[in-house]
This record gives sequence, structure tokens and C-alpha cells, in this order.
Amino acid sequence: MGVAMNAASIPPDRAVRGILLANGMTLLMALWQGWSVLQLMWPFWVQSLIIGWYARQRMLKLTAFCTEGMKINNRPVKPTPASQRNIANFFALHYGGFHLVYLVFLVALTTTTDAAGFITVTNESTGAESLVYIGHVHPLDFVIYLFLAAGFVGSHRASHQEHVQADLGGVPKLGQLMMLPYLRVIPMHLTMIIAFAFGGGALWLFVLLKVAADVAMHKVEHAVLQSGQDSPATTTRVGS
Repeated sequence: MGVAMNAASIPPDRAVRGILLANGMTLLMALWQGWSVLQLMWPFWVQSLIIGWYARQRMLKLTAFCTEGMKINNRPVKPTPASQRNIANFFALHYGGFHLVYLVFLVALTTTTDAAGFITVTNESTGAESLVYIGHVHPLDFVIYLFLAAGFVGSHRASHQEHVQADLGGVPKLGQLMMLPYLRVIPMHLTMIIAFAFGGGALWLFVLLKVAADVAMHKVEHAVLQSGQDSPATTTRVGS
């Protein structure tokens, strides 16, 4: 006889500690290596991919879920295993496409800096050109990125395990699960884009703001799902 665990019975601190540790390692590396905004955007892009991977796995591991309010082509989504797979695959394509565009942007920036680490930015309104420092990405940086990626995998695996246990103790809304990763990564990348626009001044401050957004959205995930109510008409239990 199994005992279902609810969200309130799962200690959330383990995942938060992992998030703080992984981001702390990134900040230390950035300060130690004197990274620019561009160098810092790469590991956070990798972190976004990891978040998306675990989000899809979370959707596929649901044994019971609710599709209340979900529509595709103006038609309500039925709470079936087929819908579960289709929504998870749609998320992977959409989320992956967003990060593919982001990757092209990063590669373009990485390969167009001059010898001093500047790029030329043109004001579309006036046509005036100005130089913006974004730094260089060195081959050694990618070795460090792999090390940081391992830390991100560890921290997000812990968060993922907590979320899955909470999911198994309730009936989450599939639509909310699909949207939460975007809420998680958008503040992260907005912070880095703002830092980029300011030329990377006080980079440590932007990293701390990013960490705060990361932890806050982890808490939001718990709060949103705990507040959701399932509807019998739009709920299914896989395998039943």
C-alpha cells in the first residue's frame, strides 16, 4: 500500500539550496575569470535548456492531470494520455525553437566581436553607430560551461524530484505545467539582456538579481500548483 505525498509534506529547501549553489558557482566563476555579459549568457542559456528538459519529463511522468481551460484550435483538450504526449511534444518544439533563436543570437555575438571585445551597434532612428563592450568567449570558457552545466543538472534534478512527488500527490493542471518553464526563464534572460544593454557594469548585481528571480519562480511553481483545483470533468488518471 503506497502513501501519496502532498506538496506540503515535501521539504522545499533541498531544491532551493541546489539553485543557490549552482548559481553561486556561476557567480564565483564569473568573478574569478572576469567574465563579460556575453560569457555569462552562455551558461544561463544552457540552464534554460536543462529547465525545459525537466519540464517535459515532468509532464510525461504525470499519472493524473487536469486539462481545464486548455484549448487547441478553439477546441477543449481532452484529458487523455495522447493529449499528454502531444502537449509535451508541442512544448518541446516551441521551447526548443525559442532557444534555437537565442543560440543563433549568441553565436552571432560571439563571432562578431572585434579584437578588443566590442561590437558596433546602430541606432535605427538616427543611424548613429556606437561601440558596446561585450567581451570574448574563449575555448577554456566552454570547459567551464560543462562544469557549470553539471551543477545545473544536479540542482534542477532535485527541484524536479520534489515537483514530481508533489504531482503524484495531486492532480496538476497540464496547461500550468506547460507555461511555468517560460515564467522561470523569462526573468532570467531579461536580467541578462538588461545587463547587456548597460554594458555589463556591476555584473555581480545582475547575477544576484537573476538568482533572486530563479528562487522566486521556484517558489511560484509550488504556489501556483498548490492553489490549482482539478475538475472531475477534465481530469484523467493515466492507466486507469
